[in-house]
Amino acid sequence: MKHPVDVHVGKRIRHRRWMVGMTQQQLAEHVGIKFQQIQKYETGMNRVSASRLWDIAETLSVPVSFFFEGLDSESEATVEDQKIPRDILADKEALELVRSYYAIPETQRRRLFELARVLSDVA
Repeated sequence: MKHPVDVHVGKRIRHRRWMVGMTQQQLAEHVGIKFQQIQKYETGMNRVSASRLWDIAETLSVPVSFFFEGLDSESEATVEDQKIPRDILADKEALELVRSYYAIPETQRRRLFELARVLSDVA
């Protein structure tokens, strides 16, 4: 049975890997293991040892504590009467949206942000 902490840490590994645009294969090569092991870590099937987590954190340029952020508040938060997952960037679609957003030049991105704010106020 998967332990909730292992599942959370795995999600955070996948989240950060996606954010930096790295494949499971690339991460595995940097850490010195097979990509199948990364798959098992990311699903929480296998527990990540402290030394391996250290290596993964160095490769992904984050402190080890990054993988434990949000652990005590894993469920959902109410934001203006809407249910939004706390780890919204674990959702692939949301992550793609954020990447696309930051690929837009800053002046256009600012205008898009204001448009989104207006549309959300109307909804």
